[in-house]
Amino acid sequence: MYQWLKRLIGGGAPRSTPQPARAQPPAASAAASTAAPPAARAAPIAEALAEAGAGTAPSVPAAPTFEQKDLLNSRYNRWLFGAAHQDTLETSAPEKRILQTLSGIANSPGSGADLMRRMPGLIPQLLQSLRSEHFAGADIARKISNDVVLVAAVIRLANGAMLPGAQAITSVEHAVIVIGQEGLRQLITTVAFKPIIDLNSGHYTKLLAPRIWEQSERCAGANRALAGPLGVEPFDAFLAGLVQNAGLLVSLRMMDQEAGGAKDLGSPMFCAQLLRSARLVSAAIAQDWNFAPAVTQAVRELDTLQKGVQLSAMGRLLSLGDYQSKTAILAEQEQQESQENTQ
Repeated sequence: MYQWLKRLIGGGAPRSTPQPARAQPPAASAAASTAAPPAARAAPIAEALAEAGAGTAPSVPAAPTFEQKDLLNSRYNRWLFGAAHQDTLETSAPEKRILQTLSGIANSPGSGADLMRRMPGLIPQLLQSLRSEHFAGADIARKISNDVVLVAAVIRLANGAMLPGAQAITSVEHAVIVIGQEGLRQLITTVAFKPIIDLNSGHYTKLLAPRIWEQSERCAGANRALAGPLGVEPFDAFLAGLVQNAGLLVSLRMMDQEAGGAKDLGSPMFCAQLLRSARLVSAAIAQDWNFAPAVTQAVRELDTLQKGVQLSAMGRLLSLGDYQSKTAILAEQEQQESQENTQ
């Protein structure tokens, strides 16, 4: 799967970089509202493309210390679960069952890959069509029109690339022309990885899946922006950000089943053990899908507990992307809460 995606995406940054959408046309908004709950506000793929295609290489920030990462992860986990648990070494009975099940998956031959939703049949067809340098825009547009999520994403991204005051794009055919081949490759690949959130899912899937995906996509964008300065393959860096939380997404169904309607998961000890086991599942999924060994190793290194451990180049990159994305999300949440409290 890795080699297939790599051939389709290519390693270089897009020649033209659309900017994040400023407003959705009615057609795109309506389509998006049927695809995911209102909470699913992940950073658009255009943001990742903009960072990747910047004219000047970003400076590499200093790596966070062990203490900084530990403090940030504690704050992030409380926000992720919407929990207000006090620091405790205790885990509840449902939490223990979830951890035991996830640990079993991490140590099983399949290691969770069979629990991930397979990419819809339309996605491989589109990517196959985009392999040609002379792809048929009309054919691509016709295929995209069969998927309401892709329709919304393509039109939203195309409108984001238009100059202020330009007439809004409402047709898929026009959007395909504006985005171009490389933009479509990036967009479609991201849609392929994005979790499908059933409106009838349980509490934890509806709450956590959009938040997990937002952090994954932001991390992937940060990874690709920093890949050059760190001497890492940009495509591998992008994939590492997307796949790092795959194991956590696998665990959501278990949370909904074990919680039994309760909404009290998220104790500090549970979160710490959950993320360690989930990361092992993510690494196993990356390996099962034949991602580059550097991606698998970086995912395994992400939650290392030892101080002073020397990370691989990809591991350092993923650690930076993970830290930056979580910091940005928490800062935005605090700003939003501050504004709400002053109203």
